Amino acid sequence: MDYTVHPSAIVDDGASIGRGSRVWHFVHVCSGAVIGEEVSLGQNVFVGNKVVIGDRCKVQNNVSVYDNVTLEEGVFCGPSMVFTNVYNPRSLIQRKDEYRNTLIQKGATLGANCTIVCGTTVGRYAFVGAGAVVNRDVPAYALVVGVPAKQIGWMSEFGEQLDLPLNGEGAVKCQHTAAVYVLCQNELKKMDA
Repeated sequence: MDYTVHPSAIVDDGASIGRGSRVWHFVHVCSGAVIGEEVSLGQNVFVGNKVVIGDRCKVQNNVSVYDNVTLEEGVFCGPSMVFTNVYNPRSLIQRKDEYRNTLIQKGATLGANCTIVCGTTVGRYAFVGAGAVVNRDVPAYALVVGVPAKQIGWMSEFGEQLDLPLNGEGAVKCQHTAAVYVLCQNELKKMDA
């Protein structure tokens, strides 16, 4: 075994966990889960059967990653944030055939206690503020906050807010990496150096 599992954790037979990953106290990883390399699963995390977690993701304490959720490389899930997989759950009605797919793209950050409603995509390097409720797709590099989540700005891959208008056009250089970000027709792109 080339990953670390705390003695209190349960990893069901058949689960795939990549090299260098760390599974902490009271975690449960179901048999169908696919977890990449150098992933950290914090205390009391649950990972369902139909879940893919990419390399170098960090899933902080008390997060349940339910079926039909995919985290691409480098996603950060803050403490106690929430995923759903059924849009209109009822205890007395079976809806397992109605699971909706949720995709969190490369490098995105999901702040503490935020909720990601099933069927949404959070774009590359987007930043969801603590406590926000995401009920529609979030564009790449967008900064969203509130209930329901609304975009209030743009973020760099470094994780700093960029001085760009919400709408319109513009360009700015990241102070930390010197990368140039260009906003055109409400879409932000990082330019190659």
